[in-house]
Amino acid sequence: MKVMGLVGWSGSGKTSAMVELLPIIRERGFVVSTMKHAHHRFDVDKPGKDSFRHREAGASEVLVVTSSRWVLMHESRDEPEPSIEALIERMTPVDLLLIEGFKTHHHPKLEIHRQSEGKPLLHPEDPEIVAVASDCLLPGLKVPRLDLNDPAAIADFILVHTGLQA
Repeated sequence: MKVMGLVGWSGSGKTSAMVELLPIIRERGFVVSTMKHAHHRFDVDKPGKDSFRHREAGASEVLVVTSSRWVLMHESRDEPEPSIEALIERMTPVDLLLIEGFKTHHHPKLEIHRQSEGKPLLHPEDPEIVAVASDCLLPGLKVPRLDLNDPAAIADFILVHTGLQA
């Protein structure tokens, strides 16, 4: 399974870029999955739901199933956050796994940069950043600069960089 991360500061547009890239990559015939690093306060479960009650009662894992999807919740309790490698191993193999966030973890990354955010580039401090998608020119950049407003070109770069497309 090929892996590419999208990293950037909060508010840079990582999720927007991901949502634009997914249909383009699928239209090109590739099966793609995503992984998103969420804030520690985020929870998919809600108080009062049966699954919430199962977890609160001590279940290590709760599998919720409908006719259209299923979700497995693993309760970490006092365990450390799993490594990105361990998380990838739990996923069903696909052509491409796009990872949003996890900027301190080790995998190839594409940085999303918006000038209006006023934040410094993560590159060149992170040698695993292989390109920067930006809405402004970035003179002296040591990796390719992609136009943030051209998701098809970003998808092309990802597919070529991961070896899925010649």
